Amino acid sequence: MQSENPFIADFTKMMNSAAGTLAGMGREARENARERFKEFMGDMDFVSREEFEAVKEMAANARAEADALKARLDAIEAKLNAAG
Repeated sequence: MQSENPFIADFTKMMNSAAGTLAGMGREARENARERFKEFMGDMDFVSREEFEAVKEMAANARAEADALKARLDAIEAKLNAAG
C-alpha cells in the first residue's frame, strides 16, 4: 500500500538511505578491524603449522634416539659393574 503523503515517502527514503549507510559503515569497520588484526599478527613471531609439525617430529626422533642411547649406556654400565 503506497502512501500519498510526501512526508512519509521522503522519510522512508531517508531511513532506507540511513540503513544502507550504517550497513556500509559496519562492513568498513569490520574490514578495518580485520586488517589491523592481520598487521598485529604479522608482527609476531609465529610459525606455520607445517614448520611446527616438522620440529615436533624432529624432537620426537631426538627423544627416541636419546632413550635408545641411554638404554645402551645402562646396559654397558651394567656389564662393567657385573665384571668388576
